[in-house]
Amino acid sequence: MHKNETALVAPSDIATALGLLSRLPVPPADMERTAAAAWAYPVAGLILGGLAALAGAIAHTLGLPSPLTALIALSFLILATGAMHEDGLADTADGLWGGWTRDRRLEIMKDSHIGTYGVVALVLSLAARWAALSLLYEAGGGIAAAALITAAALSRAAMPLLMARLPHARAGGLSHSVGPVPERTAWLALAIAALAALLLAGWSGLPAIFWALAAALAIGFLARSMIGGQTGDILGATQQVAEIAILFSLVT
Repeated sequence: MHKNETALVAPSDIATALGLLSRLPVPPADMERTAAAAWAYPVAGLILGGLAALAGAIAHTLGLPSPLTALIALSFLILATGAMHEDGLADTADGLWGGWTRDRRLEIMKDSHIGTYGVVALVLSLAARWAALSLLYEAGGGIAAAALITAAALSRAAMPLLMARLPHARAGGLSHSVGPVPERTAWLALAIAALAALLLAGWSGLPAIFWALAAALAIGFLARSMIGGQTGDILGATQQVAEIAILFSLVT
């Protein structure tokens, strides 16, 4: 391999992905591989989803009602990520629906204050995921755990796809600092997440994969048409919408 070529994977990539996507105590991110490490986003999702599933399994074993068990698992997942994806969803909703021009939308998305659209998006997102998880825990603790981990991995694999296919909407921000993600990195992320979905959910993983891709395409279309590309907020919104779609696709 030539000196100026970037390896497809590196041992530090999982820690780099976790450092970018969570609040877990991991070694400092390798800033030279922030884009190349995007293949590990679904691996980070497997870890985060696994920890949330463990919290849910403990609650389920203790005999707590399914709605409360779902709330515990969801809360653990949000705390582990520092609610960064939820923040992206709120900013995206405020920006895309609160502004009439591209520049105004980007300006609103950059504002740290949350508006009406952002509040509504957060409430609906939390309610949807809680409802889906409640139904899944009603069906069984193992089913819910598998769905939670599958959704965490697949939804995070959707982000590198947009990072590889869409230009940056602004010359700054978290997504811009990560840099352009190579196509092969994005497809590797999707392959890892798809394999995990099939192993965890069986044939039910196929519609989950479909809805993850559908969510990414939908958000990507909106982002390109309304602000000309993707931002960190758009990526966060993609993860949230994909996670909701995946969880409901796995409700039996």
